[in-house]
Amino acid sequence: MTEPIRLVGLSGSLRKASTNTALLRAAAERAPDDVTLDILPIGDVPLYDGDVQAEGFPAPVQALHQAILAADGVLIASPEYNYSVPGVLKNAIDWLSRTDPQPFAGKPIAIMGASPGRLGTARMQYHLRQIFVFLDGAVLNKPEVMVGGAFQAIRDGRLVDEKAGEMVGRLVRALCARIADHRKLGR
Repeated sequence: MTEPIRLVGLSGSLRKASTNTALLRAAAERAPDDVTLDILPIGDVPLYDGDVQAEGFPAPVQALHQAILAADGVLIASPEYNYSVPGVLKNAIDWLSRTDPQPFAGKPIAIMGASPGRLGTARMQYHLRQIFVFLDGAVLNKPEVMVGGAFQAIRDGRLVDEKAGEMVGRLVRALCARIADHRKLGR
């Protein structure tokens, strides 16, 4: 019997009707039976300020840090804002990059995103990958999940596009396979 896999999800959107949070829920639905996916809140993380950090990490940052450290892998779903990573997601990553131990180092990470446009977050994903190079995250290169036409693919908070659903399922299985490989190597 294999050990269960615990994933955490980060959404780069704070909207209640976020298509990217819906993608994370779709991933949880398509995950193998021995996999859990907890979506972590990032909306309460204050704007990064070195003076605040000098006084101690805020509770929301500490909670994120502990949850990511305890997880086997991270799944990020994010929109693209102005050709890049939304500020709320970048801010959370900036805070977490300063914690000790830094929770993304060596951690298997998968990225996906939904956008109304045709490119479906391609530019954001490339920028996010660059950020994780510096943080030494073990980001999956493939499969790439970039859901264009998000408002047609996701309705009433549910992913209804079959092809997108298949891609999300493949991504979750690939992340789990990466985690299994890391376990075999003792990472």
